[in-house]
Formats: sequence, C-alpha cells, structure tokens
Amino acid sequence: MYMTPIIQPTNDKAFAENIILQNMSAYYKQLDMRWDTALFAKQWGELDSYELVINASRVGLLCLNHDESAYYIRELQIDQKWQRNGFGTAAIRYTEEIAQQAGIHLLRLRVFCINPAIALYERMGFRICKTEDNTHYMERCIL
Repeated sequence: MYMTPIIQPTNDKAFAENIILQNMSAYYKQLDMRWDTALFAKQWGELDSYELVINASRVGLLCLNHDESAYYIRELQIDQKWQRNGFGTAAIRYTEEIAQQAGIHLLRLRVFCINPAIALYERMGFRICKTEDNTHYMERCIL
C-alpha cells in the first residue's frame, strides 16, 4: 500500500545536501566526480525546494526552478529506505501541478546514465532528448 507524502517548502540546506550525498555519492565515485559544496550552496538559493514528509519524518527532497518554457526538476531524492513507495511519482505529479498552475507545459530533468531512476522517469512519460557526459537530458510535455 502506497502512502502519500506531504510535500512542503523547505529551506534546510543541510538536510538537502545530506540526502543528495547519501543517494548520489556512489554515482559520483563511479563517474570519478567530486561534490562541490560551494557550488551547491550557490545553487541552493536559486531553487524552490520541498521536503517530502511521512509521519513527521522527512523522506525526500524535491528542488525545482523554471523559466518561461519549462519547469526543471533539479533534485529528486528519496531516502534509500523509503524508495519504491511511490514518493518519486508523487513528487513528479506535484511538479506537474505547479507547472500547470504557472501555465508551463514542459518538464525537464537530467539524470546520470547509470541511475536506475531512469525507469521511473520513462514510466512517467519522460523521454531522453540527448545524452552528454554520462548524463541523460529528459523531458515530458504535460497538458
């Protein structure tokens, strides 16, 4: 049985950085990349960030930004022990609602080519537009 998370704004940069590092460090290592704390701190202030909460526990992070043509999912991180419970799907649906309210009908994201979350994104209707530097650029039109 899937639970529906509460999705609420957050400005907790430490929580965000921690969950990103927990989820992404293996990919960074495999791709011989290094985390840049200063870049994260700079970009954090440019994002609309949300935490996903179940029973008063933070289980995920969603970070967005947009321009006149698209909403961009910059981070979608679900705590590893809470994955495969529909929370990623809920976060994408939440993003769709925000975009539609703003009159924007295109969602975009980037994902490492080795990340199994690609299956979720494809299931949600995203398609790979290009691949560059171990990263898929994906998008989906919403109506």
